[in-house]
Amino acid sequence: MGSVNINRNFLQTLRRISSVLGRQSRNVSSTSIDNQEIDPEKQIEEQQKRNEEVGQFTELVRDFLDPKDFYDSLRVHGIDFYCGVPDSLLKDFCAYVTDVAKPDDHVITTNEGSAVALASGYHMATHKPALVYLQNSGLGNIVNPLMSLAVPAVYSIPMLLLVGWRGEPGKRDEPQHLHQGQATPGLLASCGIPFQVLPDYQEGAEQAIYTAKKYMQTSKGPYCLLVKRQTFLPYKIPPPDSRFVLTREESLKCIVDNLHDKDVVVATTGMLSRELFEYRVSKCQGHEKDFLCVGSMGHASAIALGIAKKKRNRQVFCLDGDGALLMQMGNMATIGHQNLPNYKHIVINNGAHDSVGAQPTDAQDLEKFNITELAKACGYKMAIQAATPEEIAAGVMAMRENEGPSMLEILCNVGSRKNLGRPTRTPTENKADFMHFLAIER
Repeated sequence: MGSVNINRNFLQTLRRISSVLGRQSRNVSSTSIDNQEIDPEKQIEEQQKRNEEVGQFTELVRDFLDPKDFYDSLRVHGIDFYCGVPDSLLKDFCAYVTDVAKPDDHVITTNEGSAVALASGYHMATHKPALVYLQNSGLGNIVNPLMSLAVPAVYSIPMLLLVGWRGEPGKRDEPQHLHQGQATPGLLASCGIPFQVLPDYQEGAEQAIYTAKKYMQTSKGPYCLLVKRQTFLPYKIPPPDSRFVLTREESLKCIVDNLHDKDVVVATTGMLSRELFEYRVSKCQGHEKDFLCVGSMGHASAIALGIAKKKRNRQVFCLDGDGALLMQMGNMATIGHQNLPNYKHIVINNGAHDSVGAQPTDAQDLEKFNITELAKACGYKMAIQAATPEEIAAGVMAMRENEGPSMLEILCNVGSRKNLGRPTRTPTENKADFMHFLAIER
């Protein structure tokens, strides 16, 4: 009789597991169809219910790492200085660091390579390792300072790299992230950087930190923790006060409404390109006028420059963001020196890395950092600010009527729509349509 009850209980448990896995499968399918942003807090709540249902089957439990616990563990092991560029997979941890770390212990750098250099200087001054955080798409920016500065064969500088693993094999993601995700382990290995995946539960995370600490103590070099999606529990920094009239999307609409049919647009990566794509759809327009940078943060201005040099009879508008502008700010000097009359640079400045958690950029402090004055110093013939629909319309008209290079900085608020979708055209389709548009001489 006892064996019958055991079998019955075992079958009931299997049915519960099948039910849980079935719901997971249906959730993935619906996500693929909707192509909408998923509420992470709701997902975690659902997953925690599944954890209760699978009971003693610990291998089916999905844990989440509390940003506070991870932060505290780092400090216990002597890591209390943080720098880097925010990432969507690290946004909860980055938000916690932004919220609680002392200003002297946390620097959001303009690019990832600068973070490695900053961490190197910190180590030489303190004898302690720093934590450098970044998305794996930023690995290219850190290869030079890693290989010519930090590795044991050169200056031997220990630091802990916390890298968001976008495009992790087996997970859905954007095309540029899928390619980068496949290459990430190989890139780290070819640079001689040891790495492991950060566990999503506290005991495992502590062991990973301990392993990294021991390596940094003995080998005196960088160690990397790869972070998969939804490793951390949600943590949000308080939203900044609304200082201006418009959002980024409202500003973008004002720009597009004042462009001409022949105008060429190069849009920076992130929310801006997604908003541009959807606005073209809402206006029943095609997408051939716009080149959407799905990655390559900071390089939109140089892409636009290459087009403007060879299409002198077309007005070329680069739609940039403050974080992207700062990441490759040297492009402004090149643009000013090239002195192209058809180059028009519009920077939508909300003072934040809005696409990856809204951590602040250096451009947030308008009293200390002036983008328009910087543009003039780099050789732009005109650089003006706007914050209202009327000012944006007048600014675009002034750019059109005067020779460039010129800049329009638009001041706007942080934030985006929850239901903002992603482009439905592939990058290669976008490029083909765009090149055909450029070839048309009118």
